[in-house]
Amino acid sequence: MALKSKKILTIGTFDGVHIGHQKILKHIVALAQKEGLVPTVLTLFPHPRMVLQKDDNIKLLNTIDERIQLLKNIGIQSVIVKEFTKEFANLSAKDYVEQILVKELNTKQIVIGYDHHFGKNRSANIDDLKIFAKEFNFKVEEISAQEIEDVTVSSTKIRKALDNGNIEVANAYLDYNYFISGEVVKGKGIGRTLDYPTANIRIKESYKLIPRDGVYVVKSVIDNATVFGMMNIGTNPTVSGKARSIEVHFFDFDKDIYGNVLKIEFLHWLRSEQKFENLDALKKQLSNDMTNALEHIKTINA
Repeated sequence: MALKSKKILTIGTFDGVHIGHQKILKHIVALAQKEGLVPTVLTLFPHPRMVLQKDDNIKLLNTIDERIQLLKNIGIQSVIVKEFTKEFANLSAKDYVEQILVKELNTKQIVIGYDHHFGKNRSANIDDLKIFAKEFNFKVEEISAQEIEDVTVSSTKIRKALDNGNIEVANAYLDYNYFISGEVVKGKGIGRTLDYPTANIRIKESYKLIPRDGVYVVKSVIDNATVFGMMNIGTNPTVSGKARSIEVHFFDFDKDIYGNVLKIEFLHWLRSEQKFENLDALKKQLSNDMTNALEHIKTINA
C-alpha cells in the first residue's frame, strides 16, 4: 500500500479489535468506499507506557502482529505501525500533524475520539486538530462520547472476564474467540507418562495477556484441520512445578508438531488448577476434564 495514497485515518491502540472498535472501524471502511480513500489505522508500538514509564507489567489482548491481522480482517487496508520512542513523544503537535499525518501519510480525513490528545506531553486536543485541519486541508470527524465509552467498557469487561475465566463473556465482547499464538517446544514429558501427551506452548511476547490459571477447552487448526483439546495454564503443582507454563492436550491427535507455531482459541473454562495427592489422582481428574471438555464441544457442534 503506497504511503502517498489518499487516506481516511483513525489513530489508536485498538487493543483487542473488539466490538466497540469494530463499530468505528467499519464506519471508516464505509466512508473510505464512499469517498474513494484508503481506510487506514495509525497505531503506536511499543505501548507508550512501556517506553515513558518503563512499565513491564502492561498486558495487551493482542500482540502487534495479531492486531495488524485483526484490523485487516475488518477491512482496514493500510495499518501503519509507528515506533513509539522518546523522540516521537517529543514531537510538537504541529510537527506531528504536518510531518506524519499530512506529508508522510497523505491524510485527507481523520476520524477520532472527542478525547484524543497528541503532541509533546499530549498537550493538543481535538479542537487543535480541527485548526490544523483547516491549515493543511483535511477533514476531521469526531467520534461521540458514547462510542468512546463503549470502547472503554468493552476493553475493561474483556480483561476482567479473562482474569476471572469467563471466556464466553470475553469472546462475546471480542466478537471472536480469544486466542494465543506460540511455538510448540519440548516440555518435561510428564503428560505422556500419564497418557495425556501435551504440546507446550511458548509465547515470545511477554506483554501478551494470558487468562487466569486453570484448565480450558480450546481449539486450533493444524494442517488445515480443526483440532479440539484441553489446555492447562499454571505451575503444575502436583509435580512441584515452579514456572508458569501453557500445555495443550489435543484430542484424537498424534502428530509431531514440535517447532510449529499454533494459534489456540479459548472456548470454555473448566476448573482452577489444583494440587493432587499423587499422579494417579491427577490422571483421574484429567479423565474427568476430558469428559467435560468433550461434552462442551458437543454443545458447540450441535
